[in-house]
Amino acid sequence: MGVKTKRVLRALTTLVLALASVTSLSSQASAAGGRDERATFVNFWGRLDYEVHLPPSHRPGTPLPVLVALHGCDMTGYGDNSMKAMTRFNDLADARGFIVVYPTQNRLWNINGCWNGLLPGNQKRGSGEPSLLAGATQAVVARYGADAERVYAVGASAGAAMAVVLGVTYPDVYAAIGSLAGGEYAADRVILGGRDKVSPVDTAKLAYAEMGPRARQVPTFIMQGDADTTVEPVFGDRLVTHWAAIDDLARDGVLDGDVDDVADSRQRVVEPGAYPYVKTGYTDAGTGELLIEKYSVEGLGHRWPGGGEGAYADPIGPDLSTLVWDFFSGRSLP
Repeated sequence: MGVKTKRVLRALTTLVLALASVTSLSSQASAAGGRDERATFVNFWGRLDYEVHLPPSHRPGTPLPVLVALHGCDMTGYGDNSMKAMTRFNDLADARGFIVVYPTQNRLWNINGCWNGLLPGNQKRGSGEPSLLAGATQAVVARYGADAERVYAVGASAGAAMAVVLGVTYPDVYAAIGSLAGGEYAADRVILGGRDKVSPVDTAKLAYAEMGPRARQVPTFIMQGDADTTVEPVFGDRLVTHWAAIDDLARDGVLDGDVDDVADSRQRVVEPGAYPYVKTGYTDAGTGELLIEKYSVEGLGHRWPGGGEGAYADPIGPDLSTLVWDFFSGRSLP
């Protein structure tokens, strides 16, 4: 299938989803300078409420990138203890010119407000929460004339795990993904079977199988605090190995080392007002493309560094929101 054909099909899909099941709830000016609108996406699997932030640069006929920001447990997308307030993505969106989407979990589906990425029914394309999130994302793209080739998902904790699931189940929708304190696809197999018995390469093979004919290398941003006692640092290491194996398989269907978990670049950074961190990069041996970028932050707990307000915000840097957007910006679907 040619690139032009893929783009036409992508545009038709987003239009159909937009017409299918979106109900606008409200629109209001944002304190950040742009405009916020709330909507609901509905499909066979249920309903999903979300808020969209439109920067002042949003104009009809000017397609902007889209960032989907997924909250963690005991949080909301845009209400109390929100992803919106914690990340301050709205301020960055106004400055850089992109649209932000804040989905919020239905407490009837999870009393703690967690995304249910550990349930097998939520690890499949066209099923459960991934179908709702991808459907809402495509509806936003169609409704606001956004750039369907520059759509990204980033999450914190349970939201990070779901961002990984979206990268696997909808690699044709999300150009790149980001994870703070997250885990690999099919992490329930790891929890049930044990880390010593289920390797990140084992789960990578499951992810590659789920991708099917849509399999592609999905650029991945990873941040992990080395003082995180909720999600242990080893899960950040596993996530690197996991995505390296997926990217390796996506290249030619063979685990032959085209992409591996040996860092191709390494830099320790110490800046005033920020936790020290080690930044590592992992590239495709053939193309030289940077596919995985990991930040291991010294002294960071289960918090969003450089954050604004909320129970999981850490005012001490590095500024994660800016770092992840810098990784995303300029990347697009093939």
